[in-house]
Amino acid sequence: MRIAVVGATGMVGNVMLKVLEEQAFPVTEFYPVASEQSVGKQVIFNGKSYPVIGLQTAVDLKLDLAIFSAGGDTSLEWAPKFAAMGTVVIDNSSAWRMDPTKKLVVPEINGNQLTSEDLIIANPNCSTIQLVMVLAPLHKQFGVKRVIVSTYQSITGTGVKAVQQMENERAGISGEMAYHYPIDKNCIPQCDSFLENGYTKEEMKLTNETKKILDPSIDVVATAVRVPVVGGHSEAVNIEFNSEFEPSAVRSILENTPGILVQDTLEAFEYPMPKFAEGKDAVFVGRIRRDFTRPNALNLWIVADNLRKGAATNAVQIAKLLLK
Repeated sequence: MRIAVVGATGMVGNVMLKVLEEQAFPVTEFYPVASEQSVGKQVIFNGKSYPVIGLQTAVDLKLDLAIFSAGGDTSLEWAPKFAAMGTVVIDNSSAWRMDPTKKLVVPEINGNQLTSEDLIIANPNCSTIQLVMVLAPLHKQFGVKRVIVSTYQSITGTGVKAVQQMENERAGISGEMAYHYPIDKNCIPQCDSFLENGYTKEEMKLTNETKKILDPSIDVVATAVRVPVVGGHSEAVNIEFNSEFEPSAVRSILENTPGILVQDTLEAFEYPMPKFAEGKDAVFVGRIRRDFTRPNALNLWIVADNLRKGAATNAVQIAKLLLK
């Protein structure tokens, strides 16, 4: 395939190139694309050096596939231009996720809905992907009624600027701030900007995207927190089902779900942690236990590398479905 990675010089773009290499994606022509300031820079892919090109140049090439990771405004402006040329766009921003004419895809859950008519495909939010990966098989078996989720999100979800801020703080260096407050030795209960209802955009993404992917009848409420972690996002999740369940059945279902790895041996202190999820594609689940305060309710803990399954890996998995 003749493909472009839009935002190839960014943090997610770099991981996108790595995942394409690892999965031996059949690339016949490769074009790294970025803003005008980056045009001419060199990007290494599969051991070869490629010059960064601009967006209009990439559009004019009439490529087979463009994977976008360059922000919502860029996607809103340029994805339709690529699509008009017959190029399939897989977009990692929030630009198209809630557009009723666009599909919001996690391949293991609803990848079978894709058709050759889909020219702009939305990649869900990183924290949503790991949540719905766990909810989907449980919803099929027990019917998910309500979800309460608290996230502990890696600074890599903000980008290079946030990583630099934390490194500066740890080195005692004053520098540019990605957040309103120090992040090292701190937790910031704000991911993205606040909305009129008092929730942040990130929190409402978890609500709205889960409903779109799984079932609009599921109630989802979230509190999203930024923590001084690099490896991935963690989520403490309380799930209320429509029917009775046994934790052992939940564990068995998750153990047999592709893409999920259960780590839940308390005697060996085995449970998911972002430090050990970094660089891996699985969604890790542990601390599976009944909520003893109300009927048909469950608590569990979910961890995933937000740059991989939460972004790049999911996009490449969508691309592989398109090959079929």
